[in-house]
Amino acid sequence: MNTNPGGNGEFGQRSPPGPIVPKTANEALRPEAGTPPPKRSRASRSQVVVFMNFLVSLVLLVIVGAGLALYFGKQAFNEPGPSANGDTFLVKPSTGVQEIADQLERRGLIGDARIFRLGVRAYGNDQALKAGEYEIKPRASMHEIMDLLKSGKSVMYSLTIPEGLTVEQAFQRVATQETLTGDMPDSLPPEGSLATDTLRFTRGATRQQMIDKLLADQKQLVTEVWARRSLDLPLANEQEFVTLASIVEKETSKSTERSRIASVFLNRLAKGMRLQSDPTIIYGLFGGKGKPADRPIYQSDIEKPTPYNTYTINGLPPTPIANPGRAALEAVANPSKTDDLYFVADGTGGHVFATTLDEHNENVARYRAFQKKQAQEAAKAGAKQPAGTDGAESPQ
Repeated sequence: MNTNPGGNGEFGQRSPPGPIVPKTANEALRPEAGTPPPKRSRASRSQVVVFMNFLVSLVLLVIVGAGLALYFGKQAFNEPGPSANGDTFLVKPSTGVQEIADQLERRGLIGDARIFRLGVRAYGNDQALKAGEYEIKPRASMHEIMDLLKSGKSVMYSLTIPEGLTVEQAFQRVATQETLTGDMPDSLPPEGSLATDTLRFTRGATRQQMIDKLLADQKQLVTEVWARRSLDLPLANEQEFVTLASIVEKETSKSTERSRIASVFLNRLAKGMRLQSDPTIIYGLFGGKGKPADRPIYQSDIEKPTPYNTYTINGLPPTPIANPGRAALEAVANPSKTDDLYFVADGTGGHVFATTLDEHNENVARYRAFQKKQAQEAAKAGAKQPAGTDGAESPQ
């Protein structure tokens, strides 16, 4: 008997489901929610945080350390150095920064080679330090030393060849200059061919370089001055020009007299008179070595014939007797316009001039009287006056 009046199944049986409602187009296309990712464990999250904190701390520590190192390194690079007296320092060609730094530290010119090396590189001067010899001042900082070596301003030395030296005497000066290197030439160049000048050079320059420079400078000077000469000079060529200039050079050291003394000799040459110059006697007797300081000129020397003794030969000697300077060359190239034919020392370092022999003899008599008075005064003072007529009779 069916006791479920409203149903048609067994007693207690669940009614069939209702009809399925179809989805809309939008709902059908909408993706269904996926499965959520598994949650990371609390322990795992803690390890990552610790590692990241470590990395950040390490980076910060490196930055702070580098900053402190840079600060103190720069301070050490700029602070005064350890050398109380300073010194010269030689950088040879092709020397690297590391070797330079080590040498500076060994010499006590810097306190830390590593800081110097790093400082030079930090400023980009690895290849900028130049070879040379440098004067490092007391307490110079590494920065100052770096700038000095970068500048190339090496210590300069001087070689002076005074006017009136012979070639042999000039060679002796070059040979004994200790800061020069290398050997001297095997032979002497012609007399009068070296410039009288002061040459500036750095350590390592050679003696041959100095000689070459002096030869080239003198050749250029002689050519230039000869080209500007008066056209009425009784001189045939540059050789005679240099020869007469060397005689003028040896006759006086007073610049105001050179052109007038040159005029005396040129006037004599024009008239065919002998030059009668004492320095030519000396060169004929002693050559390029020069007269000893304590050796006077004797009357017998004046009369002794040599190829250079202008008391016994006509015209000019065969070669110059010294290296003339610019002033003597200029004096001969453009002499004073005078009628002077004679001059003699005046006792004060200069000369008096004359146009006639009688006037000259009077000047000579006055000079001899002056010498006699000096000798008497020296005798009273207990001094000994050397004999001779050095400079008294030029020319007669």
